[in-house]
Amino acid sequence: MTYATLADKKAFETTPFETRLTVDNVFEKLSETASRHGPRPAVSFQIRSGPKDKAETLSWAMLHARTAQAANLFRELGVGPRDVVAYMLPNANETAIALLGGMTAGIVNPVNPLLEAEHVGHILHETGAKVLVTLAPFPKSDVAQKAAKALAHAPNVKHVLTVDLRRYLSPPLSFIIPFIRPKVQWPAGVKVTDFNAEMAKRKTALAFRNEATRDSICAYFHTGGTTGLPKVAQHTQRGALYNGWVAEAVLTTPDDVLLCPLPLFHVFAAYPVFMSCVQTGAHLVLPTPQGYRGEGVFDNFWKLIERWGVTFMVTVPTAAAALMQRPVDADVSSLKSAFCGSAPLPQELFRKFEASTGVNILEGYGMTEATCLVSGNPVDGAKKIGSVGLPFPYTEVKILDCAADGTIKTEMAVGEIGEICVGNPGVFPGYTEAKRNEGLFTSEGYLRTGDLGKMDEDGYVWITGRAKDLIIRGGHNI
Repeated sequence: MTYATLADKKAFETTPFETRLTVDNVFEKLSETASRHGPRPAVSFQIRSGPKDKAETLSWAMLHARTAQAANLFRELGVGPRDVVAYMLPNANETAIALLGGMTAGIVNPVNPLLEAEHVGHILHETGAKVLVTLAPFPKSDVAQKAAKALAHAPNVKHVLTVDLRRYLSPPLSFIIPFIRPKVQWPAGVKVTDFNAEMAKRKTALAFRNEATRDSICAYFHTGGTTGLPKVAQHTQRGALYNGWVAEAVLTTPDDVLLCPLPLFHVFAAYPVFMSCVQTGAHLVLPTPQGYRGEGVFDNFWKLIERWGVTFMVTVPTAAAALMQRPVDADVSSLKSAFCGSAPLPQELFRKFEASTGVNILEGYGMTEATCLVSGNPVDGAKKIGSVGLPFPYTEVKILDCAADGTIKTEMAVGEIGEICVGNPGVFPGYTEAKRNEGLFTSEGYLRTGDLGKMDEDGYVWITGRAKDLIIRGGHNI
């Protein structure tokens, strides 16, 4: 179905959203996709950024099997439907497996490895994580050291499963790693084992009944505020499925290839990007553990587009600006468009990107509290530079003036500025800490985003500011 105008959005909504879903949870959707697209590529990862560097690709059948193995492992380590598996990992194929396996066995809690150890410990304690998947000690990385320090603040974590990136390297580098690997002292009482070795011992089909419903909590994502420690947002299976469904409905096909140098501990990569692949059978490519921060990624970026036949790239304004400092030195004719979010996109950058690559940037809007997707400039419709586009199907945006407790005082007219408030199947039930939910929703149940904006006569959303102070650096809220 075409999605280009507000009328197209309303046409989608004549059918109730719940009937659009064919499954009750993400593992069921993964199973459907694996049955349809088993041998086709699902996720590819290369630890180095060169266009000919070694890469590992998992097919949909392999990803399904390893997700089941991970989920079985987590269950054997004491993770039930309401228990938590955390991962503190850069991008790798194991990160995708930990995400899917965690939300299949119980609740997955992605943690930003760039946070200070104290903040990581606070998150692990807040979520009550029983298991942590993180890196094995590795040269030029402090993730393992940070994880060990964080566990001093989270005695609830009893098992650590480590991922050794050495396996992605070729000789002679792979031979050198054992001699330069840093030492890490894990806390007493924590059992540390190898994630891949332990998965390999488990069955490739679920060894337990998949009891998750659409309303089940499947993930805890932390999100920054202006002060204090991170907040933990609860996501449902429905919200994850909604993000994948939207992508399939308006954009992504099984033949697409998505290059994603953004981290899988962030909702942008985890949901609109990865879940769109889980939904459709499209191919996700993860270049280097650090993504855009990886050595040589910007310099090799256009060659990676050519290598993988990328149709959609994922970016943020700071990365898009950096790419425009490099020549387009490869065949990028496969590229259809670029997704951009997390911060406002300057008009001159939009125009320069289009002139240099022949494709335009689709600017969108999302947030952790909505399991990400809210609105986006449509592929087939008008791209209003500076706007964050049309609300997606089954998403309602209202511009309101609310009291502190969420009572609606006024609904703003077209073109008038107020607080952007959102209702859709992805809106979360709240933070884990109850007091943080006070005044978070309007009296009619809409999520108060804290963003100021307006809607124009065509239904496009425009963000004009914040209701409270916020710094956005590299797509992350501070």
